[in-house]
Amino acid sequence: MKYNFLLILILVISGFTHAQITELRGTVKDKETKFPLMDVSVSTSDLLQEVLTDDEGNFTITNLNEGDVLLISAIGYETLEYKVGSQTFIQVTLNPDTATLLEDAVVIGYGTQTRKEVTGAVSVIGSETIEDLRPIKTEQALQGTVAGVYVSSGSGSPGANLDIRIRGVGTNGNNAPSVIIDGFVGDLSTINPNDIESLTVLKDAQAAIYGTIGANGVILVTTKKGRKNQKTSINYNTYYGFQETSRKLPLLNSTEYALLLNEAYANAGQNIPFPEIGNTLGVGTDWQDEVFDLATIMSHELSVAGGGEKIAYTLSASNLDQNGIVGKDKSGFKRNTARVSLSGDLSDKWKFNTNLNYIDLRRKTLNENALGSVLFNALNAPPTLSVRDDEGAFTLFPVGGLGNEIINPLAQIADTYNEYAYRKISGTFDLNYEVIEGLKLTGRIGFNSANDDSRVFSPIVNYGGKVFDNPRSRVTQFKSNFYDYSLDFFGEYSKNIADHNMTLTLGTTYFREWGDNLTGTGYDVPGNAWENADISLTTGTFDGIPVSSYNYIGKRLSYFGRFQYNFKGRYLLSGMLRRDESIRFGPDKSAAWFPSVTAGWIISEESFFDDTGIVNFMKLRGSWGKLGSDLIGNFRYRALLNGEATYVLNGSLVQGVATGAIPNLEVGWEESEKLDIGLDINFFNNKLNIVADYFVDRRNDLLIENIPVSGIIGAGAPGGQMPTLNAGTVENKGFEFALNFKDKFGENWGVSLGYNVTFIDNTVLEVNNGTGYVEGGAFGVGQLAPSRMQVGMPMGYFYGYQTAGVFQNQQEIDNHADQSTLGAEAAPGDLRFVDQNGDGKITAEDRVNIGDPIADITMGLNLQVSFKNLDLTAFAYASIGNDMVRNYERTNPDVNRLNYALDRWHGEGTSNSTPRVTTGPHNNNLFSDYFVEDASFLRIQNIQLGYTFGERFTNSTLIKNLRIYAAVNNVYTFTKYRGFDPAATSGDAIGAGIDYGFYPIPRTYMLGLNVKF
Repeated sequence: MKYNFLLILILVISGFTHAQITELRGTVKDKETKFPLMDVSVSTSDLLQEVLTDDEGNFTITNLNEGDVLLISAIGYETLEYKVGSQTFIQVTLNPDTATLLEDAVVIGYGTQTRKEVTGAVSVIGSETIEDLRPIKTEQALQGTVAGVYVSSGSGSPGANLDIRIRGVGTNGNNAPSVIIDGFVGDLSTINPNDIESLTVLKDAQAAIYGTIGANGVILVTTKKGRKNQKTSINYNTYYGFQETSRKLPLLNSTEYALLLNEAYANAGQNIPFPEIGNTLGVGTDWQDEVFDLATIMSHELSVAGGGEKIAYTLSASNLDQNGIVGKDKSGFKRNTARVSLSGDLSDKWKFNTNLNYIDLRRKTLNENALGSVLFNALNAPPTLSVRDDEGAFTLFPVGGLGNEIINPLAQIADTYNEYAYRKISGTFDLNYEVIEGLKLTGRIGFNSANDDSRVFSPIVNYGGKVFDNPRSRVTQFKSNFYDYSLDFFGEYSKNIADHNMTLTLGTTYFREWGDNLTGTGYDVPGNAWENADISLTTGTFDGIPVSSYNYIGKRLSYFGRFQYNFKGRYLLSGMLRRDESIRFGPDKSAAWFPSVTAGWIISEESFFDDTGIVNFMKLRGSWGKLGSDLIGNFRYRALLNGEATYVLNGSLVQGVATGAIPNLEVGWEESEKLDIGLDINFFNNKLNIVADYFVDRRNDLLIENIPVSGIIGAGAPGGQMPTLNAGTVENKGFEFALNFKDKFGENWGVSLGYNVTFIDNTVLEVNNGTGYVEGGAFGVGQLAPSRMQVGMPMGYFYGYQTAGVFQNQQEIDNHADQSTLGAEAAPGDLRFVDQNGDGKITAEDRVNIGDPIADITMGLNLQVSFKNLDLTAFAYASIGNDMVRNYERTNPDVNRLNYALDRWHGEGTSNSTPRVTTGPHNNNLFSDYFVEDASFLRIQNIQLGYTFGERFTNSTLIKNLRIYAAVNNVYTFTKYRGFDPAATSGDAIGAGIDYGFYPIPRTYMLGLNVKF
């Protein structure tokens, strides 16, 4: 009996020992990309044990028995059940689950919501898109990737600013959206794109939580952060490339130029300048080839991330060095950044998070997008002139037929000396306390501390009697300081009662900014040399005041609240209220209230909804709200001593100060009223999702400067200015549509496709300034303003003469309205202007709307295709309906011309579109639709081909992941516009779309490397 009992005991023990596994290790990877997955939950089915995978996708779990079931799950992936066997190491792959993406957190300002619960017009760009685009500046990642967002550049020069507009031009002033970086006010241009985890764009009343800074929309930036229980990982990204001009304009060569110039002189009855052309002139100098160069670009980025049980960290640094395609070493941009992010648990209830960023920018620039700029001169310089004369000096351009501002562009580059430096340190510190379950308090301080300095040297130069001649050397230097900080304190309380889910957020924020500037000029630089260009070394004096300075201060105090409610996860409601107070307005106008409400209905959660597998998710949403803007100068309600005056003291005239702009005690907030109705639908197991929005954004009480008043009160004095009034209204309304598709085909193929389109109509509704319009922009020299803000018209539309072809003979002239009132008698071959008012003569009263720079339609398209370890990415965007003014052609008789001039009128019936050439008097250069062109375009922005090395390589090295790629940025632009860049703009609300010869955005060829250790 004892023997039998002992035998049974041994069998039981041996069986138990065989069934128990002391340790199970494994690796979890994405089934499609084969990349390891971090923070994947591996738990037993009874949930008594749970571990998370590290950054390499590895996990270890103990005390298991054969037959136990493990649940392996992660956000965005299907949950996998694994039955424990005898193996001690397993490899697991998870399938992406697009349905769970609806549960992803979306940052909405002072909190987050799941994507499913968002009731506003919110778009999110992830780090994957930014990595695919490899933008030099963060703003470029928004080009064509977000419906309703339009990004443009006033220049392709290194480090040039970009202009962002969300849902159109809403004001005659500043249209830039506010940028919030990890909770504090920041600037997209000063952050390394590779440090960004996501960009969230708030386009409608969802931005009302930010009150006075939300009228133009809000962009929320979330930077990358380390994770707890993450092994230290090191990432290194680099690329090297070269840049070239993306476009050259078709100018006349020497022979064509000489023949056309002879014709122009002959038409005016003058002696021709090239009596014997023959074959001696040839092609001549191609000034575009002379000023454009190949330029290099190089980037290095290094980041370290990791974390322990209580703390997580990220360290990163980057370096970017970009040279210009014009000017060689006289044009360039350098950016160095460093960032530290640290977060952790001080206790079970106390948590902290801090970010610290540093940036150092260096830039050199050339004169651009203006009369007399380098490219302006290159386009107008005669090809018959050489770069240098027989003695090796730069050729001097004659004054006569070239005017006094067109000079040798190579000499202009050589004589350009400047440098600019900008340094900024910024950061945030958050402290979070969980009072009780569901109640969290957050305190945050954010700050920016920046300074910049500049040095511009103007040497002694002689261009032969031009306006750029400088008989006396000088150097101008300035230094500025900019500071601001914000203090936020808010609490969030969440409570679920049966099917009722509620969240209440209450808080306050205080913002203060201040700064100063000092500018000075010194004369007579020793040796006329850049090396000695410093005010401390100059030896001359100046009859005047060679120094200036300014300082400023701004403050805002705000209180806000938000209540979020949903019933059964089906009916969604959110209400927001914010009170802002600003010192930019007088005591009676300093405070304003901004309410908003959003709502949503998840139709697919209803019992009547038939989920056949075609439509998986459907949500109807709407929003309405009021937001504010105080983007004007400080203290417009007060009389400031920033004007000039001359006084008599002791019998002598003494220069002094006086009041500047006329004050207005009633100046108040601009108010933006936003309405949005949207629909979100997912199809085919969430592989296809569609987002559609109809929106109306009306901006009331526009802050319009220089309202005409009687000059007797001092507005016309030196330094004086007319007052600022709330005197305008503008409306943007339109429709947005976005489509995204992602699927896997077989084991090796993957496809992702995105498309978005925005239709927009911009109309000015009120201009109550006494004249009914506001003018802006410039065309040619001494002409009337070409742009206007006027009731019933788009903002900044072009206002000029409409043409009706070209006069073919004298009889047509005799039968037409008199054009001599414009300054010259019409002749056959001249433009025929339309007599709009029918009074028999052409005057300034006959000017009408001849185009506008605002696009009717904008679109974006992106495509990603993967096959095994290969990946191909392409991005494109388009603009339809925007016009641009051709203002880079000088009107002097001897300038060069584009080759369309070869199709000019030179006899009856030869042309009805391009006027004759002549050096005599004519009106053909007056601003008219002859100079306005359709600037619609389609741009292939980026093509990238990459290869990721497989496990066979990475498993045998210290490298965890290795990818190489080749890319081309700004591949090609399809357009009928004749200028360098149909997408360029000055960024002005009134005066945009006028082209003085925009610096073209370069085409860039890159080879890159991404390594993870």
